[in-house]
This record gives sequence, structure tokens and C-alpha cells, in this order.
Amino acid sequence: MDVPQRDARPRPADAKATRVRDLRASDADRERVAAVLGEAFADGRLTADEHADRTARAYAARTLGELTGLTVDLSPEEAQPILVDDRPVTVFFGRTRRDGRWVVPVKLPLLALFGTVELDLREAVLQRRHIVVDSMVLGGRIRLLVPDGVRVDVTGRTILSTRDLRARPVADGPTIEVGGTMIFGSVRVRAPRRTLRARVRDRFTRG
Repeated sequence: MDVPQRDARPRPADAKATRVRDLRASDADRERVAAVLGEAFADGRLTADEHADRTARAYAARTLGELTGLTVDLSPEEAQPILVDDRPVTVFFGRTRRDGRWVVPVKLPLLALFGTVELDLREAVLQRRHIVVDSMVLGGRIRLLVPDGVRVDVTGRTILSTRDLRARPVADGPTIEVGGTMIFGSVRVRAPRRTLRARVRDRFTRG
């Protein structure tokens, strides 16, 4: 997961966040898009000229919004190499998931009515270091998969709901705040399983 670097200069309290589409792209983002373009050329969905043009534009792209336009006609939304989408996450009597390389806006509205929302943040880009998931859950479930270093706080109103938070936060790490209202729901947070080598290293470090 990536987080925009901190700016040491003072920031007005009402300063607006950078638009999701205007966030800067990384080299890894450009490579993701180039790989999809290469696959499309290999199976005939792009001509040689189209592939050359789009690949050049991919490596010249400065923002995530510029990159997403290059593959939108090649794969369905869930298979896009980068998902730039600040629409609410909504599910009714089912399951929905956001994962891979996607941008998490400063405030993410979430509605789960007797359904499950799964948010995988391991490769996500946080628009800010403090993200608020503004949830309305009735008989539904929120499942978060977060990388090491991320803190998750449940601050919303909960009625006959459960929480199971097993993250591995650090003092200066990003925070995901789950707010809103939850009735007959649940929140479960997990960090990825650690390798045996990592567990042994940490044990010796603490010792």
C-alpha cells in the first residue's frame, strides 16, 4: 500500500484532498498498464500502431487518471490494472470486493445490507494517511485486509454488532477509521500471514 508523502509545510484545516484521478503515478503503476497493453497486443486486441502509441503514453503518464484511460476498453472493471473509483461501495444480499491496485479516497461511503464488503488494501493507494470508511451496515459484514503498519479504529455507532481487529499497526502508520452506523453487523480486520522467517526475526529482535 502506498501513501502520499507528508508535506512538512502547515496545511489549512479545510484544504481539499487531491482528486483521486490527479494522484501521481509510480513506475510500478506504469509497468502494470504496459503489461496489460502487451497482453492485448499479443492476442490481437491492439494493432502494432495502437500498442506502440498507448505504451508510449503509459510511460509518459504523470497521473493515475492518465493511465486508466489506456486500458478501459481492454478489460472489465474488476480486471483493470489500476482502479480509480471514488463511488460508494454498495452491496445488497451478496458480496462485493475491491482489491489490487486501487485508490482509497479520503472518505469512502460504504453500504452493506445483509451482504459482505471486502476491502483489500495491501496494494492500494491511500489518498491521505487518515481514511474514513463512512459505513451504513444492516445485517452485513465488513472485511478488511491491511498490510503491516496500518491501524484500524472502529468509531461508529454499533448495535448488536461484533468486531475482530487483528492488525499490526505502528506508531506513525496510516489509520483506517470505520465510522457510521452498524446494526446486527460485524467488522473483521486481518493483516497478511507472516512468514516463518519474519516471525523468527522479530522474536530475536525483541529478545
